[in-house]
Amino acid sequence: MHKSRLAGFIIDCQTDDLAAATGFWSAALGLKVDAAAASELKYRTLATAEDQVHLEVQIVEHPSRVHLDIEADDIEAEVRRLEKLGARRVGPVSTWYVMEAPTGQRFCVVRVQREDFAARANTWND
Repeated sequence: MHKSRLAGFIIDCQTDDLAAATGFWSAALGLKVDAAAASELKYRTLATAEDQVHLEVQIVEHPSRVHLDIEADDIEAEVRRLEKLGARRVGPVSTWYVMEAPTGQRFCVVRVQREDFAARANTWND
């Protein structure tokens, strides 16, 4: 048995100027930049309420797009569950897995991101 749920959305920006990209999305969405999470070179987190999804702006080398993250307490079990639904593994990255839906969208399966995960996540019988 494992748990998973939608963690949030990642705004992929093909740019060398993360500050400008983050500034745009911060202003567009009316969200402050989470200064506590600003230590990463490729990522900036936008501050959302605890009951809202996680939002990040990141620098990427591929064309700009938005992708979603699914957080799971057992990444491998979640990847296997999604494969049974028709997704395919694209490859591992650090501590997470990039997947592709049968319809072509890429998404990531990541470790638990939010404190209320255990109380709000879906439970899956492996």
